[in-house]
Amino acid sequence: MLFKKKTYTDQELVSYCSKNDRRAQEYLYKKYFSKSMSLMMYHVRDPEKSSEIVNHGFLKVFKNIEKINDPQALEAWINTIMMRTRADYFRKDSKYLRSVILEDPDDQSTDNTALSELYFNDIVKLIDKLPPASAEVFKLFAIEGYKHNEIAKQLGISVGTSKWHLSAARQKLKSLINEQYDIRDVG
Repeated sequence: MLFKKKTYTDQELVSYCSKNDRRAQEYLYKKYFSKSMSLMMYHVRDPEKSSEIVNHGFLKVFKNIEKINDPQALEAWINTIMMRTRADYFRKDSKYLRSVILEDPDDQSTDNTALSELYFNDIVKLIDKLPPASAEVFKLFAIEGYKHNEIAKQLGISVGTSKWHLSAARQKLKSLINEQYDIRDVG
């Protein structure tokens, strides 16, 4: 049996998806997938991680769609869920991110207990305070897992410059963490 293609307004999508209508869910997924992927690729830049985050995000969308207050704001609501899903994804990996910040074995001035209190969103806010080039290199290295040669090629800089930006970002982040948590160097 052939089905006639159905289009839905956002209000209908919210209504039908909250009733677990599979056709409406598929339509919503297809309608917003590419926008969500573009948003995620802008922040994550790894297609596999981005796809994983977006798919987890859509599971949350379908699980919570009945909670949306304004169906006219569906796209913004989905974007918010995607960004929170991204934060959750990297929060699970925050031990890795904290170790990357403190990787310099010669400098042990930052108290690791303060870092254990940081969540991914806090770290991202601190990263946003870095100079743009250093922040970009840090994100590519620490969050997205690129190697220095890949970062250099992607940004059109030398490997040495990439390493310098990472070192500068680490030093600045340590300083920002010390300021934010009022950690005094007692050594």
